[in-house]
Amino acid sequence: MSGNIPPATVAVAAGTPAERLRTLLVAADSVTLLTPTHRAELTGRHRVGPDGRLRVELPADSGAARELAREGDLPAVVHAADLAPVPMPDRVRGRAALTGWLTVEGLRGRRPNLVAVLHLATAGITDTGGTTPIDPDAFATARPDPLAPAETELLRRLATDASTVEELTGLVPARLRPADARIHLLRLDRAGIVLRVQAPAGSTAGPHDVRLSFARPLRDPDQLAARLDALLGRPPRRVSHTGR
Repeated sequence: MSGNIPPATVAVAAGTPAERLRTLLVAADSVTLLTPTHRAELTGRHRVGPDGRLRVELPADSGAARELAREGDLPAVVHAADLAPVPMPDRVRGRAALTGWLTVEGLRGRRPNLVAVLHLATAGITDTGGTTPIDPDAFATARPDPLAPAETELLRRLATDASTVEELTGLVPARLRPADARIHLLRLDRAGIVLRVQAPAGSTAGPHDVRLSFARPLRDPDQLAARLDALLGRPPRRVSHTGR
């Protein structure tokens, strides 16, 4: 997995750094916990609770769980990476690191898993907006993008609609779209769609990202079709009501 995150050619970040970090953690493709003596893969076994704290689940018989149960608390680092859900040469969209202290919260499940909470000391995110430190209090009160839980499915579905992808590609200004460049759907959030423009083979130019902004931010995934229609200049869709 490449570590390159192209710089923004135009402003592409949506939300505050704390909101972007919360969004990244919703569906991160790689989440790794490091303690002084152990490493554990946490993808699918992490969540941020209503109190704004990151919780992780560790198999009770794992080395990290045994170490934590023995010590009571441990210094820890959590690394997370976000990848685009559709194929492209470089799928990295963002990386994050959180440090703090892990403490045991309890056991969960039949097997069971040890649930631990990270008391956050520092956090930072690296994405097209650069590398930004995040205040723990800001992280605790931030909310993820409303499309985050559904983004993977929505973006994959959109990528199979060749005519819509072609229309979106046509909205990229010519100065940002070199001849023979490949354009991929990179991100979908409440503010719009981000496209990654990949320079043709042999070019010295690197990839760059371009945002196509919705007229108004989305509040939920059900509004996506109407916002896309408006973005592409299509007539509004008629809604049929049974019995009328």
